[in-house]
Amino acid sequence: MNPEVTIITLNWNGWQDTLECLGSLYHIDYNNYRIILVDNASTDDSLANIEAYCTKELKFASYFTEDLVRNKPTKVVHYTKVAAEPGADRSGAVAQRADYALTVIENNHNYGFTEGNNIGVAYALNAFDPDYILLLNNDTVVDQRFLSALVGAAENDQQIGLLQPKMLRYADATIDNTGNVCDRLVYCKPRGLGEGDAGQYDGDSRDDFFYATGACLLVRKSLLWARSGECFDPHLFAYYEDVDLSWMARLLGFKVGYVPDSVCYHKGSATFGSRSPFIAYLSDRNRLRVLIKNYSLRTLFFVLPFTILLKSAVLAVECVINIDLRYVSSFLRALAWNIQHLRSTLIERKKLQSQRKISDSEIMTHMIVFSLQPRAEIKERLGHQRS
Repeated sequence: MNPEVTIITLNWNGWQDTLECLGSLYHIDYNNYRIILVDNASTDDSLANIEAYCTKELKFASYFTEDLVRNKPTKVVHYTKVAAEPGADRSGAVAQRADYALTVIENNHNYGFTEGNNIGVAYALNAFDPDYILLLNNDTVVDQRFLSALVGAAENDQQIGLLQPKMLRYADATIDNTGNVCDRLVYCKPRGLGEGDAGQYDGDSRDDFFYATGACLLVRKSLLWARSGECFDPHLFAYYEDVDLSWMARLLGFKVGYVPDSVCYHKGSATFGSRSPFIAYLSDRNRLRVLIKNYSLRTLFFVLPFTILLKSAVLAVECVINIDLRYVSSFLRALAWNIQHLRSTLIERKKLQSQRKISDSEIMTHMIVFSLQPRAEIKERLGHQRS
């Protein structure tokens, strides 16, 4: 029998995307999987519409085909966050788990991308104990063979801890990413973004990118147990959580891979929209926390001050060009947040560094020396202002 996979998708006020995602999952050719839907306290009738889709064949327009989102009646079991926690009484639902095609966990407020997924992961490990967990954004549509290809690649190399598929844009099937590159200051960008897919990255597996995208990510169970069952750093909320996870996986001796034969279509930015001061705040604060946690003390001594100085210089240029102080304020808030949460960062750092199996020099072989991302940021914001 194929290895068991639990698929976790997170919904927050996006039931239309979620239903299209579920519709594509119910058409895959893999035969040993379960789905957990974690709802982050949606206020748009998501739960009612998802229930109607599962039990009453709710139909709606799909970019791909109408048949893709039409589904036969599906059993659903609902839990609150408390009832989903390990040790809770679930009235025999675990013993009958094979009868349920969809498990819904209803959170009482928005826990963000990181903790929302962690809640689903904790339930999956406790209730189902699968061989793999697949984290899947709700704004995706998957190819019929996507999971078979991912699991097949993972089974061929037991050292692989994380795997991602080829991510294509939902709208035009150009490349969304084929793995993400990262420089030594942890500025990141998707590999192949916006390019037509002509198979130019199909020969690559692990050498030319640093981290796997959290939008569609297969995680080996042994990696999660090495992390005491926790997937993402809950303090990150959203952004850089996949950088952090891949970096930690590499430090623990796991490989991070890319499977071009597995295809997933991504709408992108469906939750937060385009770049904004709020996104800049989350990105800057999380990038600093990730740096502090994952680098050795010797490397961090040089990298952290340089990172702060370089970002300050970029913001100074932006202020002169754009006369816009919002991003300065965002960065100052990001610094303040890291000072406020330094104790928790250092606790996590100590735990991770005690488990380290790979040196910084080995980690850096997967990074590019310098991506010039600060220049790209200025260019992007100039272009946004002129438009």
